[in-house]
Amino acid sequence: MSKPTATVQSDDNQPLLQLQHVTISPKVAPSRLLVNNVSFSIEAGKTTCVVGESGSGKSLTALSVMGLLSQQLQLNSGKILFNDSEVGLQDISLLNEKALQKIRGAKIAMIFQEPMTSLNPVLTIGYQIGESLTMHLGLKNQALKDKVASLLEMVGIPASRANSYPDELSGGQRQRVMIAMSIACEPRLLIADEPTTALDVTVQAQILKLLDDLKTRMNMGMLFITHDFGVVADIADNVVVMFRGEIVEAGTKQQVLDNPQHPYTKALLACVPDAEGKKDLKPIDYAWLSNPNSQSMGAAI
Repeated sequence: MSKPTATVQSDDNQPLLQLQHVTISPKVAPSRLLVNNVSFSIEAGKTTCVVGESGSGKSLTALSVMGLLSQQLQLNSGKILFNDSEVGLQDISLLNEKALQKIRGAKIAMIFQEPMTSLNPVLTIGYQIGESLTMHLGLKNQALKDKVASLLEMVGIPASRANSYPDELSGGQRQRVMIAMSIACEPRLLIADEPTTALDVTVQAQILKLLDDLKTRMNMGMLFITHDFGVVADIADNVVVMFRGEIVEAGTKQQVLDNPQHPYTKALLACVPDAEGKKDLKPIDYAWLSNPNSQSMGAAI
């Protein structure tokens, strides 16, 4: 039996990325669903924030798009449709590793959560930024150096730091290097997995503004993974809320923030402090979320 083709059809009116009923489980326990029936889409020039606490399936969903699930996990079912301007709409979950390598970095890029573990400590940042430029664009010698310098300056780092090693940079600078690496080939889709979690508030604001400006300048679609509704309020166009591997609510930023429908969304919003520090923060009532028919909703709303 032949393997189904990855290409579906070419349609300029289709979203940039569509996840359709994606399900992920351990290979040794296929019935134990870590991500269950997840569906949402991302448009070019728009940011979709996937929100939820640790363990909700946010990062697994993002890794499935990149084809980077660990060998212990499997994509049980569903489609991951990428609207590639060169080959049309294709299900990238069906592509082999060689085909995926042509897409990663060039058309879909990812910023990982902790830059110090993502950057090689024994290679200069200039070399690491240049790797994808050489692989995907064939740049070498002076053209490569000029492009690396341009990318560093674009993210607010002096071009002279190209010969620096990661441990010579601050946390915010390393995160900017990761951003420079991810946008080097001007991808159509950028996945950012909690890129500001380890940064202080001032640097976080700078990084968020930088990402939003780059998205607008390059007309990229952006999938932003976060647990922070404060970040959502700053950069999101659309919001997907995940709880225990499933989507419990989705909509525009205004719909979700101004009129949340699901108790879990309300509970997450109740955990966000206000600027004056006067808000009565409430813990999430997991007992009620597990049994929504209970008479007491506790702190879930």
